[in-house]
Amino acid sequence: MSWITIVWSMNAAACLTLAAIYLVVWCKQREGWAHLLFSVTAVAAAAIAAFELAMMHAGTVAQYETLLRWIHLPVWVLTLSFVAFVRLYLQAGRPWLAWSICSLRTLVLVVNFSVTPNINFRRITSLRHFSWWGGDMISMPVGVANPWGLLSSVSLLLVLVFFVDATVTVWRRGDRRRALVVGGSMIFGAILAWHVPLVIWGIINVPFFLCFAYSGIVAAMAYELSYDVLHAAQLARQLQASEATLRESKERIDLATKAAGLVVWTWDIGRDEVWLSEKNRALFGFSESEKLTAERVRSVVYPEDHQLVRQLVENSLTTAEEVQGEYRIVLADGNVRWITRRGRVEFNGNGQAAWERGVLMDITERKQAEEQFRLVVEAAPSAMIMVNAEGRITLVNTQAEAVFGYTREELIDHPIEMLVPERFGSHHAGDRHGYFGNAQARPMGAGRELFGRRKDDSEVPIEIGLNPIHTSEGLFVLASIIDISERKQAELEAARQRNEMTHLSRVTMLGELSGSIAHELNLPLSAILCNAQAGQRVLANGAIDPTELREILNDIVSEDKRAAEVIRRLRLFLKKGEVQQHSLCINGVVQDVLKLIRSDLINQKVAVDCKLARNLPSIIGDPVQLQQVLLNLVVNACDAMAGYNTQERRLIIRTGMENGSSAVIVSVTDRGSSISAEKIEQVFEPFFTTKAKGMGLGLSVCRTIIAAHRGKLWATNNTDCGATFHFSLPIAAPDKGAPITDTNHLTNKECCSHGAVRHRGGVAPNGVNAPQGVAMT
Repeated sequence: MSWITIVWSMNAAACLTLAAIYLVVWCKQREGWAHLLFSVTAVAAAAIAAFELAMMHAGTVAQYETLLRWIHLPVWVLTLSFVAFVRLYLQAGRPWLAWSICSLRTLVLVVNFSVTPNINFRRITSLRHFSWWGGDMISMPVGVANPWGLLSSVSLLLVLVFFVDATVTVWRRGDRRRALVVGGSMIFGAILAWHVPLVIWGIINVPFFLCFAYSGIVAAMAYELSYDVLHAAQLARQLQASEATLRESKERIDLATKAAGLVVWTWDIGRDEVWLSEKNRALFGFSESEKLTAERVRSVVYPEDHQLVRQLVENSLTTAEEVQGEYRIVLADGNVRWITRRGRVEFNGNGQAAWERGVLMDITERKQAEEQFRLVVEAAPSAMIMVNAEGRITLVNTQAEAVFGYTREELIDHPIEMLVPERFGSHHAGDRHGYFGNAQARPMGAGRELFGRRKDDSEVPIEIGLNPIHTSEGLFVLASIIDISERKQAELEAARQRNEMTHLSRVTMLGELSGSIAHELNLPLSAILCNAQAGQRVLANGAIDPTELREILNDIVSEDKRAAEVIRRLRLFLKKGEVQQHSLCINGVVQDVLKLIRSDLINQKVAVDCKLARNLPSIIGDPVQLQQVLLNLVVNACDAMAGYNTQERRLIIRTGMENGSSAVIVSVTDRGSSISAEKIEQVFEPFFTTKAKGMGLGLSVCRTIIAAHRGKLWATNNTDCGATFHFSLPIAAPDKGAPITDTNHLTNKECCSHGAVRHRGGVAPNGVNAPQGVAMT
């Protein structure tokens, strides 16, 4: 047996073996049509090998013609199988080109059996026998080629083009291994098949070896299919492992959903089928075999919430975003539960809603807590308003409606700034952002006094407290609001009465000082009278000295100004009106009081020693009321020393800075009797007095005035004798560009250095004798 017989036989046997293997594979996996196509292709390739071997050993022309005619049948099967395999397995190749090949190859088969002897030869005249590469003697046809054979050549060309096009498509798709193995072998096999027309036309003298061209393709196809089978087996093992992992994950998910109270659901929108687990079916009263539709599932919704759920579903079908809603359901046991529904829709390639997946969560406890919270808020005696992080109102109570004049519906889901006056709007927005931006937002108790805007645009004074509330939906703030209109009115009335009492106290005090004041006015009036009489005498003598007359007139003007200044200070002290706030120096207040009470100090023979600190910072206050406080303290000190010897009647007034505090302190020290320990605080109570004819309002009014200036007033006993009354006042905040003035219109520096001149006995300014010991240092 020659090698030719062995090789062609082995080719046919290999193809038949592969065909049998993949036929069995197809029988096990009927959905794998590529395996059946390969089996048919391998059988056709084996048949071609058998026909070629028989033709090489043909003894007569008639036998050769018959074999050449019938070989076209397996070639037709092989060609159609190749085309179908490419379309089915590689999913490539142009459809019109595939149909053209199948049609043309079928036409070749029909023509082949219609002409004599076949489509390749018009006639075969003889057989030429020769030995090919040392093998058996083989037969080769000698004859005239048939023009119809061009159809076969054209079909072969179309096959080559089809294989090239399919290979390029697979390559571009990214499957380069499959393109090289399958596509490359098909192209190479189609090129080798062109030796057939060359042999028929007598261009080359070789036997037909079409089976080897096609068996190479079959081998490549077998390799690729084997790779797929092995890969499928590997995937199957991985799938088994994945299934085990999935089962474990499912168990964990079931435990997690059970612990969280979740119900997982899936809705096939196209088929209108809803999936629920068996446990959840039983929970809602659905049987295991019952087909669940969207309408059937909605049947467990609480009747009053049906429209809400329908609208929720319609909204979810128009967006790929997650849609959430809360409503009530009725369970199989009749219990009504609150749930929140979360779902997300998946759309197909046509943009139509295909699937919706989501979860249901039981929020009954949260809803009950919220309802209790609403009841508590509603029952609160003050107005309550809850605001979210976006600044929108989410909850109000009836009291809030009464305070602001809006209905609940007009406030819910509207910005909180609608309740803030326009003049405070920008500040409020900044404060709100700062509060919500603080991760450690803390309660702010009631005490902040603000203004709110009512529906009629009027302003209402309010006191507000803030309480942060952390929820699963984020940070909320609950504001407790109290209408303090009545309190403010009462405070205004109290302030009015306090001013009336303060004024009355000043009038009473000046009544006590009337004698000294009269003496203070009598001095300049007497001087004016004396100077006027002197001028009359000068004029009566006839000898007028202009210089002397000018001096007399200057004295009259000077004394008149002095009297006018006394009257001015009295009128200012007696003035009744609103509290005036000025930036002033406390040393100027001390000096004005000493000027006002100067005559009384002289009459009572009280020596005053002023120790005024230099360059004191200014304070903010009402100069008249502060003069009243100091005057009251000085008068009380003089009264405390009335029963003592003249030498012991000494009054010390000090000003300075309070230790460790940003406040100015004033002290009035007397050398009289001390105050008993049990009375040292009683002296500031209304109607408490140690004087025989006192009303007991002076120190009480003084403490009220000092408290209104954010200061404090207290008393201490001296170590040797007498008592000291102190009061402190906070210094003014620096205001650049604003001049600092006092009642004497002096600058701070001028005011605090005004008392640098010492008077120790002798003649005081304007010719008035100062009491011995009165000094200002």
